[in-house]
Amino acid sequence: MICPVLDTGLSTKARGRLVREIAAREHTDPFGTSVRYSRDTLDRWIRRYRAGGFAELIPSTRAACPRTDSATLELAAALKRENPARTAAQVARILRASAGWAPSESTLLRLFHRLELIGPAAGDTPEVFGRFEAEHPNDRWTGDALHGPRIGGRKTYLFAFLDDHSRLATGYRFGFSEDTVRLGVALEPALASRGVPASVYVDNGSAFVDAWLLRACAKLGIRLVHSTPHRPQGRGKIERFFRTVREQFLVEVTDTTTEELAAAGTDHRTALLALNGLLTAWIETEYHRRVHTETGQSPLDRWDTGWSRLGRTPAMPTAPDLTEAFLWSEYRTVTKTATVSLHGNTFQVDAALVGRKVELVFCPFDMETVEVRYHDKSHGKALPHNITRHVHPKARAETPEPPIPPATGIDYLTLTAQTHHQQVRADRRIGYHALFGDSHGGESHGEGEGNGEVAGQLSITDIPDVTGQSGASA
Repeated sequence: MICPVLDTGLSTKARGRLVREIAAREHTDPFGTSVRYSRDTLDRWIRRYRAGGFAELIPSTRAACPRTDSATLELAAALKRENPARTAAQVARILRASAGWAPSESTLLRLFHRLELIGPAAGDTPEVFGRFEAEHPNDRWTGDALHGPRIGGRKTYLFAFLDDHSRLATGYRFGFSEDTVRLGVALEPALASRGVPASVYVDNGSAFVDAWLLRACAKLGIRLVHSTPHRPQGRGKIERFFRTVREQFLVEVTDTTTEELAAAGTDHRTALLALNGLLTAWIETEYHRRVHTETGQSPLDRWDTGWSRLGRTPAMPTAPDLTEAFLWSEYRTVTKTATVSLHGNTFQVDAALVGRKVELVFCPFDMETVEVRYHDKSHGKALPHNITRHVHPKARAETPEPPIPPATGIDYLTLTAQTHHQQVRADRRIGYHALFGDSHGGESHGEGEGNGEVAGQLSITDIPDVTGQSGASA
């Protein structure tokens, strides 16, 4: 290929033109493949041939001998085995201190990886999280909360419960707060429509560790399980469901401001109801009927198939049991006057309960109606004595806070300063201008008149100077 270029009679310009022509053509290599060679490659071949002939064009065999002696590598491995906590940099320091030379840290790292002195095989066996799935429907529900869009400038939260076996969304609802009330609003319809699960698996959020949820689960015979803090591995299914909600539902929902709601002629509560309606439609028509990639069935079909295999239907709670489960309760000791206090409200109870610790059962949205129980036996309704609160402090409604009234623009302190300034200008009892008046010149109009001075007030001209002269002469 380079023989035409080796002619000694060619000029530099002609040789360069010929090399460019060779580089522009396609050539067939020894293996029959069409290839192109660059100008730099051809020039390198020409220089090598002129320097040593054809022998210089033969590729030299690569020497595979290691650059680091085996004794040094064995010593480095021994130092690592002696103390596995030593890093490659620390081993290099020890080698330099003992032998005066050490391989690079990258060389030591490759050595340690090859000998499995670092990595998963070097220390304790890593914890393996196996795949888990409940055997039957309603064996286990997983609950969690998702931060949702803003409606009228207010942030929303989605409480959801997922059946571990079928991946069916049993309960779900958006709310304006991440509290116990909004959790109950999502859980109660789930229990009424899908039955009572054997266990509920939740995290350690404030809404899930509330005493109300523990009481509700105890009343319905549900085992409440909290995950270990900072270990979210057991809630993978609900997190994957939330990912689907974000990617397929929330991506179509836009945040709104209060001005946009006012322009649309709606309010926060109506917009929240509309959002929950859209979520229900999406879950029932899309999510529940689409084949799940893990189970190979749609959540609704897997739910029905699971109950058909068991030969029974879900255990549905009765209306009284469901109502009882969603009541709140607190314990109080009855005073000597046969009264109990509950969040600022005072109630009169049976005198036979004086000194005893009773359970007060109530609805969080009706603090006037309280039932008294002692040892799980009802002692009737407590008689309201002094009612100052009608709703539990945690039972905040979905209605937005009242808007801040517009500013009036009146600055009280500025008005006070202006009034004071006007009073000073109108008050002539203090004649500040008399300090600059002439008490000896001009026509006399009586004492203190004609010169702007107040009678009996000292003029600046009457003040003696330190030199003994009058102020005017000074």
